[in-house]
Amino acid sequence: MNTLGRVAPVKPVQLDDVSKAIIEQLQVDGRRSYAEIGKAVGLSEAAVRQRVQKLTDAGAMQVVAVTDPMQLGFYRQAMIGIRASGDTRELADAVAAIPAVDYVVLTAGSFDLLVEVVCEDDEELITLLNTQIRTLEGVTSTETFVYLRLHKQLYNWGTR
Repeated sequence: MNTLGRVAPVKPVQLDDVSKAIIEQLQVDGRRSYAEIGKAVGLSEAAVRQRVQKLTDAGAMQVVAVTDPMQLGFYRQAMIGIRASGDTRELADAVAAIPAVDYVVLTAGSFDLLVEVVCEDDEELITLLNTQIRTLEGVTSTETFVYLRLHKQLYNWGTR
């Protein structure tokens, strides 16, 4: 599983300055045309298209529509801290397979995994916790942080 929904560690892609500039252009506006990007970075439309394809094929980036879950009927979002026993990588795979889960990271600290979920309502969140997450082998405890309001969410951190 890759394409930024990755499970296995990924070897970093070596990016030249032009590829970094293309990524930065798409982070500002993912709908920007290849011709516009080409003008900004000094390449032809075809050359930009080819580089974008290579970057997406390598799993270095993806261009997606970022939605507002509330506008789509998902009124409850939460971050769930999971404490576990056993192999946390196996548990992360099992958690990642749950459709309501959109983000899973293995962490160091008081939680072994942090999991973000998007649900229609509180009842769906309770059901998810009790029947799908807490029942997984290796889960010893959970702590749920319910989102009251999304204050900031950006995807334009650029490249190095």
